[in-house]
Amino acid sequence: MATVDLVMPKMGESITEATILKWLKRPGDTVKMDETILEIATDKVDSEVPSTAAGVISEILFKENDVVPVGTVIVRINTAAGAAAPVQHAAPAAPVAVPQPQYQPVAEPVATYGNNSSVTSNIAASEGNRFYSPLVLNIASKEGINMAELENIQGTGNEGRVTKRDIINYVDQRKNGASASSHVAAAPQYSEASVVQQTHVESPAPQAQPVTAPQPATTQAAPPKVGGNVEIIEMDRMRKLIADHMVRSVATSPHVTSFTEADVTNIVRWREKNKTPFEKKYGEKITYTPIFIEAIVNCIRKFPLVNCSIDGNNIIIKKDINIGMATALPSGNLIVPVIKNADTKNLLGLSKDVNGLANAARNNKLKADDTQGGTFTVTNVGTFGSLMGTPIINQPQVAILALGSIKKRAMVMETADGDVIAIRHMMYLSLSYDHRIVDGSIGASFLTAVANELEAFDVNRAL
Repeated sequence: MATVDLVMPKMGESITEATILKWLKRPGDTVKMDETILEIATDKVDSEVPSTAAGVISEILFKENDVVPVGTVIVRINTAAGAAAPVQHAAPAAPVAVPQPQYQPVAEPVATYGNNSSVTSNIAASEGNRFYSPLVLNIASKEGINMAELENIQGTGNEGRVTKRDIINYVDQRKNGASASSHVAAAPQYSEASVVQQTHVESPAPQAQPVTAPQPATTQAAPPKVGGNVEIIEMDRMRKLIADHMVRSVATSPHVTSFTEADVTNIVRWREKNKTPFEKKYGEKITYTPIFIEAIVNCIRKFPLVNCSIDGNNIIIKKDINIGMATALPSGNLIVPVIKNADTKNLLGLSKDVNGLANAARNNKLKADDTQGGTFTVTNVGTFGSLMGTPIINQPQVAILALGSIKKRAMVMETADGDVIAIRHMMYLSLSYDHRIVDGSIGASFLTAVANELEAFDVNRAL
């Protein structure tokens, strides 16, 4: 019997899991190639998952509202010649139980695993918001670390993920008296190669008894009682994901924010003079955002370190400049569509992308690809009247620029005849950056370069 495994697709560089919103097919249903099987959601965007083969759904491995790691098998499709005949359903299918990953018990100081299908390469979900590799869970099981302790270990991996080094360091600290522990032997040497890829077989052999992490002895605390004249509103799914993403970002990156101001009078005057001719000529509205993005892109070329990400001890400098623009949704939530290859586009091209992505976001029509691949983010806090902001970095990026509102102010200007006071259009800019890689000299220099670029805008620029 030929079987094809459909896995949870990777929806973006920083996305490690997705929530199953709705199953459109069930076991026994016939599917065609590229036919939608389910709908999923991430903290970026909702999307549909198409079938990668034609056949009959033989098994669904997760339920609606389950959070599933990227790369995990979620559906199995029978592609055999006789599988095209649909199966009649006598009654609605019962909810599908989520299969629990099986882990090989560790019996020796050095963890060695054979080619055993009970060991899975997928990331296992805990009862909290984090995911742990089978290697980390095996170490935790052997060392008697329960899920409550595991949740409290600070991870240094991608988006705060607990790595092998993190848990071994924790074990060493606990044995040295940092935490109460009865273990006295030296920590075993665990090999990354000890986790083998999952192998799907039609008739699985008997598996070893799974090792489950000990549960905390204390019972879960009752929810706090709220008194007074209040209203309690539960966070929706997207707000929970955004909150988790923000907390992870602050925990991952040491944030530093620098501020400056720019005289954007020339930009304001040029736009006022040209917004109607621009729309008549190109059929696109011209806003301040594409003008600002053009200046930012020019400065990123001079300071490529703000357009990178960090992987362990490696700095990954991105050759493409893909600008994410934070966009508020009608629901009040936030999404960051991405302008791909912004450095290759002129003002018209940037205007088309800005307008198209903003309209798609407002109408909930963004595609999964529209929020992927960002290398630097811009957020316009001035849209809502803020003079300035201290934005949180959009992981795994290392910098985000906030644009404040444009205000008229009396400013001292130097002229050939001496200093004069003039009414100018001024705007504050603030750059938050990851101090692990972007030092203050680079961050401040980049921000100053952006301000200088904006002030040097040619008021006589042709359309």
